[in-house]
Amino acid sequence: MARGTLEVLLVGAKGLENTDFLSNMDPYAIITCRTQEHKSSVASGKGSDPEWNETFVFTVSDDVPELLIKLLDSDGVSADDFVGEAKIPLEPLFLEGSVPPMSYNVVKDEEYCGEIKIGLKFTRERRCERGFGEEEESYGGWKESSY
Repeated sequence: MARGTLEVLLVGAKGLENTDFLSNMDPYAIITCRTQEHKSSVASGKGSDPEWNETFVFTVSDDVPELLIKLLDSDGVSADDFVGEAKIPLEPLFLEGSVPPMSYNVVKDEEYCGEIKIGLKFTRERRCERGFGEEEESYGGWKESSY
């Protein structure tokens, strides 16, 4: 099982259902990977087509099945409204190393309600093969003599 760093580029969304009746909604995203969670900035007044262009970093292993992105509308007076969510499978990312920004369906109550654009990059953790204090010359082989 490989461990490493997952970089998530939250580009933007389009075609989201506006949950505010009198004005444009103020969407934000909560990105969850197992027990780790990051929250984007609020795209104030951006309505159905917000842009964030923000990057979030998670520490993951390659057995994590998916990334969950929940979109909400920030409401100052009442509780924030749930706009929809996208589940992004991570297996292709672990095979390829990166997935360029592409659109994923946002769903609410099992119905399509817009798209979110996400880019992904996985960097494997490099493991040190030698112990501390060992130098390459101690592995045997020929050394040049000093005379």
